[in-house]
Amino acid sequence: MVGAFAVGKTSLVQRFVRSIFSEKYQTTIGVKIDQKELSIDGKEVTLLLWDIHGEDDFMKVKPTYLIGSSGYFLVADGTRADTYDTAIKLHEMASSVTKNAPFILLINKSDLQDTWEITENQIETLIQKGWQIIRTSAKDGINVENAFVQLTQNMLQNH
Repeated sequence: MVGAFAVGKTSLVQRFVRSIFSEKYQTTIGVKIDQKELSIDGKEVTLLLWDIHGEDDFMKVKPTYLIGSSGYFLVADGTRADTYDTAIKLHEMASSVTKNAPFILLINKSDLQDTWEITENQIETLIQKGWQIIRTSAKDGINVENAFVQLTQNMLQNH
């Protein structure tokens, strides 16, 4: 999970792993690692989920955190346009470090879509480039499980 500061990376992981959501904001320092088992097409898969601290002007995501990743999520906050730009920049770094591992851009906070600053045009531009994009809401659980299953399927196909 990589993205800008406060886009909902930790909330998405907590929703997926523990089926919980908290309004209380918790800053991730460094990396928080969780684990969850999934059954995909009859295969048992153990996911190690690395929730990496958010990137901002003061803290940059270290490329070494991504070495050996089988796949990754880029996470943007639909209500903050600058997080889209951060996700694009992080993808450039992550794709080179992971040797083009599968990824999905999650645009989080779909429960607040009326206040989104990320436009449909921006989303469509990335889709035209072959990006897979899923609109999620950690708060409401919208598309969270689906996103993790889809990335896991993509990783299995890639190996």
